[in-house]
Amino acid sequence: MIIYTSSLIPPLHNSLFVPSLSSYHNYNSSTSNMVSEKIQENIKLPIIDLSLEKSQIIKLIVKASEEFGFFKVINHGVDTNVIKKMEDESYKFFSKPYSQKQCAGPANPYGYGCKNIGLNGDNGEVEYLLLHANPNLSISQISKNISSDPLMFSCAVNGYVESVRELACTILELMAQGLRVQQTSVYSNLLMDLHSDSLLRINHYPPFNWTPHPLHHDCETSPNSCNSTVSKIGFGEHTDPQILTILRSNDAPGLQISPQKGLWVPISPHPNTAFSVFVGDTLQALTNGRFKSVRHRAMVNSCKTRMSMVYFGAPSPHARICCPLELVTTTPHKPYHLYRPFTWAEYKKATYSMRLGDTRLDQFFRLQSENDETITINNQTS
Repeated sequence: MIIYTSSLIPPLHNSLFVPSLSSYHNYNSSTSNMVSEKIQENIKLPIIDLSLEKSQIIKLIVKASEEFGFFKVINHGVDTNVIKKMEDESYKFFSKPYSQKQCAGPANPYGYGCKNIGLNGDNGEVEYLLLHANPNLSISQISKNISSDPLMFSCAVNGYVESVRELACTILELMAQGLRVQQTSVYSNLLMDLHSDSLLRINHYPPFNWTPHPLHHDCETSPNSCNSTVSKIGFGEHTDPQILTILRSNDAPGLQISPQKGLWVPISPHPNTAFSVFVGDTLQALTNGRFKSVRHRAMVNSCKTRMSMVYFGAPSPHARICCPLELVTTTPHKPYHLYRPFTWAEYKKATYSMRLGDTRLDQFFRLQSENDETITINNQTS
C-alpha cells in the first residue's frame, strides 16, 4: 500500500478559512484580534510501506523528506504488544486525579507537566510526561511517582523506546543511502551513542467544553456540543530541534503540519497502525538543508481525548553537527555549507532560551542564504 503525492500545494483560494491559533488562545480578549489562516484538507500526505522493495522505499523517503519534512510509515515492524503496553500505562497515569499526577512533576526537566510548555511562557491545552530515552539512564526512580507498579511502567517504556529507536535508525540509514552518503550509519550512530540525549514525551489532550464568546453572534455551538470545527491550541506551532521524531497517536485528529507559511494541513489519525515521522532541525543541518524540518502543531476540540507518544531522536550533547562532505559537493546549486558546525548542547541551549515557535536554525546557525554567491567557508568556523 502506497499513498503518495508528488504534486505541489494546491491553490490557496480553495482553502478553508478558520480563526487562527492566536485567536483561540486569546479568544476572550477581543474578537477584533481574529485573523484568518488557511486549512487545506485535500492534500494527500505520504504514507510509505516499509515492506516494499528497498530501492523504492528509499526514493519515497527522500522525496517525502524534501517536499514535506514529514511522512507516515506502515509495516514498520514495531510489535503491537509493545505499543499497547505503552499506551495502557500512559492512559493509566493520565486517568489519575490531578493531585496524584503532580507527584511526578514538575517537569524540570523530566516528569509531569500541565499546560506550561518550556520555560519561556508558552502554554497549551496539554498535560504530559517527559522522560529521558537513554537506556543507560534508568527511569526506575521517577517511575515510583508515575505508576503503582513502577517495574511494569519501566518495562513498558524501555520496550517501547528500544523499538522506536530501532525504527528511527532504520529510517535514518535509508535516508543516508538515498542521499548517497558513503557511511550510511552516519546519522543512526548519533542516536545509538551511549550518551544520546533522546527523549520520550507522552502528550494527553483532554477535550474541552467551549463556550461561545458573547460578541461572536454567528457561532451556534453550545458549551457541551461536539464540534470538531471549533479548535483550541493544544501544542503550539514549532519545529523539533532533534534529528528525527517518531510519533504514535490514538484515533483522535488534531495533528497538523505547515508545508508553507500560512497553510496548515491536517494529518489523519489513520491508518491507526502507522507512525508519523518528522524531520528535525538537526537533520536539516546534517543534510545541508536538503531535508526540511517541518512546522507542526496539535489542536484539540470538544469531541475526543487525544494522546500521542513521541520519541525525539537526539545525539549526545557533545556531538558535532556538520553535514557529510558528500552533501556539500554533490547537492545541486548548493556547493557550500548552509550551516556552521555546532554541538547538540549548543543548539539545545539556543532552543531552550527561545519561545516555542521561534526560528532557531536559520536565525542563529545559517552561514548564508541560498542566493549568496559565496561558496566557501573559513576553516576557523569548523
